[in-house]
Amino acid sequence: MLLSMTGFGAAEVSTQTHLVKVEIRSLNSKFLDINMRLPRELSEKELFIRNLIGKHLGRGKVNFAIDLAPVDLQEPTVQINDHLFKSYYQKFTDLAEGVGANTSDVFKLALQAPDVITNDESAEIADWESIVKVIETALTNCNEFRSQEGAALQKKLDQYISVIKEALAEVAEQDDKRIKQIKERISASLDEIKEKVQVDQNRFEQELIYYIEKIDITEEKVRLAGHLDFFLQVMQDTESQGKKLGFISQEIGREINTIGAKANDAVIQRAVVRMKDELEKIKEQSMNIL
Repeated sequence: MLLSMTGFGAAEVSTQTHLVKVEIRSLNSKFLDINMRLPRELSEKELFIRNLIGKHLGRGKVNFAIDLAPVDLQEPTVQINDHLFKSYYQKFTDLAEGVGANTSDVFKLALQAPDVITNDESAEIADWESIVKVIETALTNCNEFRSQEGAALQKKLDQYISVIKEALAEVAEQDDKRIKQIKERISASLDEIKEKVQVDQNRFEQELIYYIEKIDITEEKVRLAGHLDFFLQVMQDTESQGKKLGFISQEIGREINTIGAKANDAVIQRAVVRMKDELEKIKEQSMNIL
């Protein structure tokens, strides 16, 4: 079963304090690349969330976002340190009076001073277990999307492999004719020069066998057929095997190129071009398989 690296998943839940919304988008990548947007209240949970994403998605370029919206705006989730505020206010006032500066902005400066206003983080993540569950739900939804995309990819790859197999059958059919035509052409050429040149029949047959062996593509046809069957077999594995399919595609390409280089036949060359065209499509699609 193939899984695409392209996916989307979203989920939300209402906790005692917040409405939690999670959204995940993923694209193809050789490695796991996570771009994360978290509210400040959950910044200390970043490593946990990254590990959770890696466990579920494996690899890909992932954009992850989580939003927390308070459900009860009547109760502020901030705390004001009165003692610290008064200390800042007195210090700023003394400094301003000491240099004859205007003290009208001292209140604002003291209020904005470090640690005077703080969020009640214990309230923000009081329902952390619910937040984890909604993240896992979004990840599950993303994988379901990936599974649907993977099924569509598998149908396309099946079609591409079928076209290559058809072209390979054409190559096999033409190959028998090609060898026979080559032997007839060489024999005809030999007949033309027999009257002028003395030919050693044994040596001629040895050279002919050597030449035929050099242009023989039997092994390449067998290996290519094997690679195509193996590709289809790997696609049926219970786990997605994107990297393995990429490696098999490279082996398929090597055999196709060798057939094209050795065949020296117009019909086979046309079939090779068809196979290369389908192989490029396979390589392009394989890059998006998990």
